[in-house]
Amino acid sequence: MRGRNYRLPKGQPYVRVEYIAGPPMPKITKFVMGNPRGEFQYKLKLTSPEPVQIRHNALEAARIAVNKVLNDEVGGENYLLWIKPYPHVVLRENKMIATAGADRLQEGMRRAFGKPISRAARICEGDPIIEVYTNREYLEIAKKALRIGGSKLPVPIKIEVQELPVKAVRT
Repeated sequence: MRGRNYRLPKGQPYVRVEYIAGPPMPKITKFVMGNPRGEFQYKLKLTSPEPVQIRHNALEAARIAVNKVLNDEVGGENYLLWIKPYPHVVLRENKMIATAGADRLQEGMRRAFGKPISRAARICEGDPIIEVYTNREYLEIAKKALRIGGSKLPVPIKIEVQELPVKAVRT
């Protein structure tokens, strides 16, 4: 199975797992890391400039890469990392055998629906893939972490920085 065969979102998404015998479990299980109760000054978004399907193992690889950089250089209390998409789409493959005598074993395009092999998340143009919340002193480190994580994804990336409004202090 090659990931590039499933990169473009074509056709109806295959998501109803209650009808699928043995759907694969998503490799990514943690979507929020860092300090969820912290108050941060900046939000950084890693977005896609084009529609794409991202497989669950690519999302997990990006999560691990971004979290490692942030945890090592910023510390666990100074950021919030949030993976936005969930891999709902089940990917199928009609396996073909390419060895001698394979014509006796396989059925070609007869009953070609395929077996479930992986999962993917569909991303529209401009949708956030990863969000990082942090403070001003860690802004450049967070950008570096998102660039490293974006290299694990099968799409060109864009990093947007947004300043968050300061909450009024009650006295």
